[in-house]
Amino acid sequence: MPEPTVVAADYFQSYSVVGLLAVIGVLFVAVAFGAGRLLRPVVPTPEKLLTYECGVDPVGEGWAHTQVRYYVYAFLYVIFAVDSIFLFPWATVFAAPGYGATTLVEMFIFLGFLAVGLLYAYKKGVLSWT
Repeated sequence: MPEPTVVAADYFQSYSVVGLLAVIGVLFVAVAFGAGRLLRPVVPTPEKLLTYECGVDPVGEGWAHTQVRYYVYAFLYVIFAVDSIFLFPWATVFAAPGYGATTLVEMFIFLGFLAVGLLYAYKKGVLSWT
């Protein structure tokens, strides 16, 4: 049986490799940013200090009104994207022997909750585009 100090030394040596790689990664990024700052030309002009977006000169106020329904659709998309992520592990467990009926019932309960939420959103008129 190996001595505890030998096992602990091997254990912490693996973490020292990870720590060394993390330090090297941080140093690499710091050197890259430092080199970029030293090598780039710095000639600020009023034209360069203007806000630039998509080739359009900024005019008017910086505030823009956006319809809330766009955020609602984005939120619904995120909900269903996360739900589809839950479907993949379920599909792998469903094929395992002894888990078929249980996982099938659990998935129908899960999809039922989704259907109730979607029905609620539909009844509230959230899904109408106008």
